[in-house]
Amino acid sequence: MSTDIHSVRPNAFRTALAAGRPLIGIWSMMNSVDGSEALGWSGYDWLLVDGEHAPVSLHDAMAHCRALAATPTIPIVRLLWNDPLLLKAHLDAGVCTIMLPYVQSAAEARSAVEMMRYPPAGRRGVAAMHRASRYTRLKDYATRAPESLFLIVQIETTEALAHCEEIAAVDGVDAVFFGPGDLAASMGLTGQAAHPDVTAAIEDGLRRCRPSGKAVGVLAPNDEISERHIRSGFDFVSVANDFAMLVRTADAAASRFRSIADASSGNRA
Repeated sequence: MSTDIHSVRPNAFRTALAAGRPLIGIWSMMNSVDGSEALGWSGYDWLLVDGEHAPVSLHDAMAHCRALAATPTIPIVRLLWNDPLLLKAHLDAGVCTIMLPYVQSAAEARSAVEMMRYPPAGRRGVAAMHRASRYTRLKDYATRAPESLFLIVQIETTEALAHCEEIAAVDGVDAVFFGPGDLAASMGLTGQAAHPDVTAAIEDGLRRCRPSGKAVGVLAPNDEISERHIRSGFDFVSVANDFAMLVRTADAAASRFRSIADASSGNRA
């Protein structure tokens, strides 16, 4: 039997980023494991399971990761909050690439990093029997866990944007990710994620974070801005949303065939 199954594997998202090509992703809010599995074969590099604004439980997150493991698409799980208990539970459950919303300062980023690392480097609780260690089969998990993990922190307010260089520079933060929705709201532009001032602020954040050497990602609110972000140098870009695609396609189909039905109403015998 190969010893590979008994050794920690490098984080898949880190490996994909190292190829040097911008990674395109889809945001998933439907909390449908079947949907995630189907989208896993669509050609996206990564799929984010949104546990902040969708009702995603720990078991749901595990199910999404299991389904995507059989596809070429890498799962990322966004937690509800930068909370030590949530981090501990998801790490033990084998979630390898984690996004944390609303990180406001370098201190908050350092706190998250500490919960990603075992003592003495951090404060993660130690347990042997969990999914992350393949139920004790990874004998080197406790010492090599950081190789399998990837931490993304979100810059979502003007306050965080003002400190984005410091946040990105925190040792153990692997990437920063700009969220235009909350950033727009903090700029007094609620509901205007595609506003030119928001896009300009995010692009300035990219410029300022780039010297840190960390990966920089962003959620794009429309196709035009998706293309702009990909071309401007972001390392990973969310270019689609499963719920939005469903609703848009469903609304278009309903409108089309409702019009045909209304126009044909007089033809019924």
